[in-house]
Amino acid sequence: MTRLEHRVHELTVGQLAERSGVAVSALHFYESKGLISSRRTAGNQRRFSRDTLRRVSFIRVSQRVGIPLSQIKEALETLPEERTPTVDDWARLSETWRKELDERIAQLLNLRDSLTECIGCGCLSINKCALANPYDQLGDEGPGPRRLLVRHAAAADRPQPGGDGTEERHRGDGCDVGPCA
Repeated sequence: MTRLEHRVHELTVGQLAERSGVAVSALHFYESKGLISSRRTAGNQRRFSRDTLRRVSFIRVSQRVGIPLSQIKEALETLPEERTPTVDDWARLSETWRKELDERIAQLLNLRDSLTECIGCGCLSINKCALANPYDQLGDEGPGPRRLLVRHAAAADRPQPGGDGTEERHRGDGCDVGPCA
């Protein structure tokens, strides 16, 4: 890996790719989506400011934890373009994401702690077993693991009808009725 000299203020796309570990094609994609920007030389070659390295790192880390590119772009738009973002600029940006990241962490912990119990039934409902979702009632709410999604966490805690007409509460072990099969 090429170490960039401190006096280098602009990078070619190749230098940026090598230093960031991101493919040139990905950098072009990020630029086409407005996540990073470059200037053109008289010979029409791209030049990226050195602080683009931090932006690319931020994009990659954000993608790794599941943040959509549209949200990453919105966050990057809060950073100044006329100067290199400071530590305070980055701190403000990260504070705006704190709640969402906390929710993602809670969702991942829930998945980690409950996945083994209900993976056999294939529903991935996590908080409620598929056995408590007769006739795929949750399918009316949309595709995917409805109760796994953070925005549906409140729905996961509602009582489900029991076999005898009464309501059963979640037992706390990942399944509502009987063993997860």
